[in-house]
Amino acid sequence: MLTLPGPWGPYLVAATERGVVAAGWATTEEALLDDLRRRLGPVEVVDDGPAADLLSAVQPVLEALVAGEPADGASLPIDLDDRPRFDQVVLAAVRSIGWGETASYGSIARQVGAPRASRAVGGALGRNPISLVIPCHRVIASDGTLGGYGGDGWMDRDRELSRKEAMLLREGVTVARRRG
Repeated sequence: MLTLPGPWGPYLVAATERGVVAAGWATTEEALLDDLRRRLGPVEVVDDGPAADLLSAVQPVLEALVAGEPADGASLPIDLDDRPRFDQVVLAAVRSIGWGETASYGSIARQVGAPRASRAVGGALGRNPISLVIPCHRVIASDGTLGGYGGDGWMDRDRELSRKEAMLLREGVTVARRRG
């Protein structure tokens, strides 16, 4: 496991020998491990071996992303083998959104061959286990506003929308919030 300091607290990253399997801001090491155990079954943290080597190799790109610097997160190996097929396809499409660019939920739905599945795309993004590397913050509503972003309650939603807005601003993108 790798912990990087970031503007919204520690950014935790876990990997298998195949790639990054989990990453996020608003979590603890124990919560991340609990989530991995629910997803993958028994897991153990090791300080050496293929997964640790992979984390060392990708650390410079992760550090740049966390610092808000342009970096090619799409080049990092990821491991989404446990995710449903639809989620894998959606998350792969989102990985292709470049630094400083945005795409709508509807355009992602069309890209993955499910043109009427904007809400399902939003659901897949809400289940994204590898935030920042899979840049779901770059997906916005079709009216050009922020749309949704993580969180379960209204307080979480507001905090997460503020984070999404700040992440886009770091990339030079200004997106308005919905009124009302």
